[in-house]
Amino acid sequence: MVDLKGQYEQIKERVDASILDVIHSAAFINGPEVHAFQKELEAYLDIKHVIPCANGTDALQIAMMGLGLEPGDEVITADFTFAATVEVIALLKLTPVLVDVLPDSFNIDPEAIKRAITPRTKAIVPVHLFGQSADMDEIMAIANEHDLYVIEDNAQGIGASYKFTNGKTVKTGAISHVASTSFFPSKNLGCYGDGGAIFTNDDALAHTIRGIVNHGMYTRYHHDVVGVNSRLDSIQATVLRAKLPNLDSYNNARRAAARKYNKAFEDIQNIITPKVKGNHCNTHQNAICDTCDCHVFHQYTLRVINTDRDALAKHLNDHGIPCGVYYPIPLHSQKAYKDDRYNEADFPVTNQLVKEVISLPMHTELDDEQIDFITKTVIDFVHRERPA
Repeated sequence: MVDLKGQYEQIKERVDASILDVIHSAAFINGPEVHAFQKELEAYLDIKHVIPCANGTDALQIAMMGLGLEPGDEVITADFTFAATVEVIALLKLTPVLVDVLPDSFNIDPEAIKRAITPRTKAIVPVHLFGQSADMDEIMAIANEHDLYVIEDNAQGIGASYKFTNGKTVKTGAISHVASTSFFPSKNLGCYGDGGAIFTNDDALAHTIRGIVNHGMYTRYHHDVVGVNSRLDSIQATVLRAKLPNLDSYNNARRAAARKYNKAFEDIQNIITPKVKGNHCNTHQNAICDTCDCHVFHQYTLRVINTDRDALAKHLNDHGIPCGVYYPIPLHSQKAYKDDRYNEADFPVTNQLVKEVISLPMHTELDDEQIDFITKTVIDFVHRERPA
């Protein structure tokens, strides 16, 4: 699904030298590389505070801890996403409230958010799924009307931008009160182990979070808040420093691959290709634009209609093509998160998507020959299942 070795070959000299420098310095935790990466990412995102941590799940949990949410507070998030988003809500004894998503962008449905708000609602967690921003115009307006926090889950969207209806363009992760991201190796900006970060423009919140990530300490052995042990190590930071200057070109390569995929599938009736939605770029409608960064294609996810999706996945694997189903089971149906509050009728889109979605290889090293082989293999199967 990703070619991390091929990507490494392009930055090998810098990565190897930087890792050796860290080893020779022995500054493995909170060393100069971590602080340098923090500053460089702040500049890239145009945000005041980046607080590195150990992984993306920690980042989301720590963001919620920093806001002072209390047990029983309700947090609204998408039903169609990875479990980490709801996992941290449950771990903090908050009440997860899952809502449906939109059928074209796969992102949280603002109308479903409105219907889910109660007096106990304290926060909304939009997930920028597969690399495309949620409808942040509408979500921020809802939050402002009801005095709610917004916590962006930007684990799949780093490098994407959102264009507001007023014309302002902001990087995802720098829009809401606080945001989290993951540097898992397969992410658009990934390290060679685990890593994550929290983003905010709020000075007081940033101060609180810096204590939380380090056992609640601001001064050594003085614990002012309840904290955790969640730090980005220096070797991961130096890998991220090597990759960050290439992030835009990495995302451009993903968009170029997505355009080629879309072109190959455009006349196949049983296949719905990914759509670019919202106000991200006014120069195109549902196309993948050459000149904007509104979708960074962490995943390239198709919907296959009137086709056996699982049989297609087996067909691809039989031909040596990796694929993924993200996600096969709605969160509201997962054993850990089932709740009598949920009504199946409230999740028509999610319940349909889990039967139809399939993600194809998407990374910076895809070439025309690979894309041609992948698309022809998919099309051959679809035509075999449902002759033209």
